[in-house]
Amino acid sequence: MQVKRFFAADMRQAMKLVRDELGADAAIIGNRRIAGGVELTAALDYKLSALAPRVPNIELEDELRKTQSRIVTAQAGLGAGSESEATTNRQLFAGLPLTASEPLVEPHFEEPARPYVAPPAQATVDQRLFDSMRSELNGLRELLEVQLGSLAWTQLQGSKPQQANLWRRLQRIGLSGPLSRELLAMVGDIEEPRQAWRMLLAHLARMIMTPEAEPLEEGGVIAMVGPAGMGKTTTLAKLAARYVLKYGAQNIALVSMDSFRIGAQEQLKTLGRILNVSVTHVDPGQSLAQALEPLLRKRVVLIDTAGLQASDPALRMQLESLAGRGIRARNYLVLATTSQKQVLTAAYHSYKRCGLAGCILTKLDESASLGEVLSLAISHELPVAYLTDGPRIPDDLHLPRRHQLVSRAVNVQMQDEPSEEAMADMFADLYHSPSKRVG
Repeated sequence: MQVKRFFAADMRQAMKLVRDELGADAAIIGNRRIAGGVELTAALDYKLSALAPRVPNIELEDELRKTQSRIVTAQAGLGAGSESEATTNRQLFAGLPLTASEPLVEPHFEEPARPYVAPPAQATVDQRLFDSMRSELNGLRELLEVQLGSLAWTQLQGSKPQQANLWRRLQRIGLSGPLSRELLAMVGDIEEPRQAWRMLLAHLARMIMTPEAEPLEEGGVIAMVGPAGMGKTTTLAKLAARYVLKYGAQNIALVSMDSFRIGAQEQLKTLGRILNVSVTHVDPGQSLAQALEPLLRKRVVLIDTAGLQASDPALRMQLESLAGRGIRARNYLVLATTSQKQVLTAAYHSYKRCGLAGCILTKLDESASLGEVLSLAISHELPVAYLTDGPRIPDDLHLPRRHQLVSRAVNVQMQDEPSEEAMADMFADLYHSPSKRVG
């Protein structure tokens, strides 16, 4: 028997290490939380019959769903007390053995050793018990999601190969799992693969929102918001040049709220001199309303903001200024299409507090995938106001055309097919919404 321990940041990565090194027949005989992640102990040629009888593959998904239901029930009963908690814990961990390709039998997450400190009150002891059980439940749920995702993907390939192929093509574009599921539901009745794909892309194009009128044509106060490196200042320069070339420099003004980045104000001053446009800087102690008051007669005012981290207190103050009374600014979230999904999602949640009129997609010429940013814009109903795809000012600023944007997303898709692990992981993420079945 070969026994080995594996360390990873989370359960999904640890399971992948087991499969890669020991194969799908390896059995998980121990698991626990450790500092920085999880530890799995796996054995090859482990006698599963010594632990529990095997369950036929036909009944595997039903058993997993029963266990998942028990997890939900157990979580709901966390407040029932330590006695009921211990009973639930014993009941929950009775089941099948876990191999690298099958669900868990008897998970046991051990807390790292800690020095004993006498609790000041019974409430502290109960809280520790609750925290321990919650950790065990979350770990078990994560394992189940990984295994259910793999099982669902395998079954879909066998029962509906054409639909599985559409899933792969959508993943090559980079679309999110929930959006892919919604699109596939729209073409479920179409059997011919090419027609289904064309209709699917048509539905995707219709889901992309664009403004009824170009923001510059509407006028008013327009602010560029977003993290550092997304291209806010360059986009502002393109917008300003676009307006000046069409209407002249008399009725446009630039405002900088960025007093944090070195050279940010000088950069905007240089742009103002080139375009012959006035530039106003908002000092740290000055309110945005005071800075905008002399500019009320301008038809368009473009605001460049600082790209701050979500944990920075200055970000909250900046967003409150933009959302303040009397400002009436339309705030556009600038998103670089080269950014990872996690970065894009974090940017949206950090900046949505100021109220977003839409988004501007930048660096399309450098992007290897557009699916991530399109999924974000569609899922949060953010109209795409402008696109930028190069350094030229203002030539590389464009109004979005939905069908062209989808065509571009298809053209820059991944060249290689997504791996089986990637597809299984995507299906596992869908199990965060247990009421919606995949496939």
